[in-house]
Amino acid sequence: MTDRGISRRDFAKSAVAIGGASALAACLDRFGSPDVPSGTEPASLPARQHAWDQGLPTDDAGNHRLGRHHVLLLLDYERDGTPTDGDRRQVTDALESLERAYAWQVDGLQFTLGYSPTYFERFESGPAGVDLPAPSALAPFEDPELDTPDAILHLASDHEQVVLAAEEALKGNRKSVNDREMAASLSGVFSAAERRTGFVGAGLPAENQDVDGVPDSEPVPEDSPLFMGFKSGFKENQASEDRVTVEDGPFAGGTTQHLSRIRLQLQQWYEQDSRDQRVSKMFCPAHADEGKVEGVGENLGTNSGVGDCADDVVERSRREGVAGHAQKTARARDENDSPRILRRDFDSTDGGEARLHFLSLQRAIADFAATKSMMNGTDVADESAVGQRVNNGILQYMRVERRGNYLLPPRGLRALPPADPA
Repeated sequence: MTDRGISRRDFAKSAVAIGGASALAACLDRFGSPDVPSGTEPASLPARQHAWDQGLPTDDAGNHRLGRHHVLLLLDYERDGTPTDGDRRQVTDALESLERAYAWQVDGLQFTLGYSPTYFERFESGPAGVDLPAPSALAPFEDPELDTPDAILHLASDHEQVVLAAEEALKGNRKSVNDREMAASLSGVFSAAERRTGFVGAGLPAENQDVDGVPDSEPVPEDSPLFMGFKSGFKENQASEDRVTVEDGPFAGGTTQHLSRIRLQLQQWYEQDSRDQRVSKMFCPAHADEGKVEGVGENLGTNSGVGDCADDVVERSRREGVAGHAQKTARARDENDSPRILRRDFDSTDGGEARLHFLSLQRAIADFAATKSMMNGTDVADESAVGQRVNNGILQYMRVERRGNYLLPPRGLRALPPADPA
């Protein structure tokens, strides 16, 4: 933490991954405090916790860009039984203190607080009007551990100092952030069961590829936002915030969140697969044949362009020997041709290993399960078994380690909600 010979990005990654007061102090000592815009009165913010788009910058094509640094805190409620009004007030005061301190944008701080099926077990029933099943394996070839904390807090910002300071303030280790006093912390209400960190954005994966799971040849493109070398999150291939919002019932205005921790194994991806093979597996064979993807895919604009490839995937895969990841996923759409999930995932080097924290928002967990079924391409593999072996997208380079499901209530119910607020 004290070596001033390492790059700013390496230092920032290390600081966020390590966390704690010492990491924050080292980060502030090296870089100082960033000029971060102040927040506002919480009542002026959107009713939806997950309403981040208005505070996200866009690229030249209009795709939203997430904050570069992320912290996930898996939390346990420290009391037995149902939450008290005093604890709800304390959580509210702590979160509203952050909102007054930091603008609700990537140059400030964005965050959500969600609750698991385990949390709702303390009530007589699950959350009213919301599909929130316990997490489970979602493919015949996976065996993940299942996350069962009571809650999950997601912090995101372009500034490593901001996510670290916010985390320390919520733990009760800082009395103020961004020159604003904290009215309360989460200390005594929540305890941290696990901490996960990550990053996303052009240049960050390349700067942080010296980990297990990525070849020593440093193959990740310098301008890639993710370890696998391609852009994701195309606007037209994402559900809108409106589409993933719960429409009815006491939790209207909220959404559900699925979080997977995925281990990446990219040796073959970069050392044996050619550029065309990577394009075929990530997008579709036609994109490789026609040279449609330049660099990391910025030229594709707001749409990965695999719509036509999604027709007759089974038959195409028999002929071409490959079923692309985006090609398969494009089949998971509504009747009006809208995607069902909104991805806000990011890479990680937690534990010195290349990982992806796959975070998706959807109106119901069933929407994610349906989309994941298309991603799996089990039907493609089964139907194609009579012919040549089909390369099934990018699945062979990933191993799902953990899964968890959560409800992100609307802002007014995010502090230890009852199962039925009505």
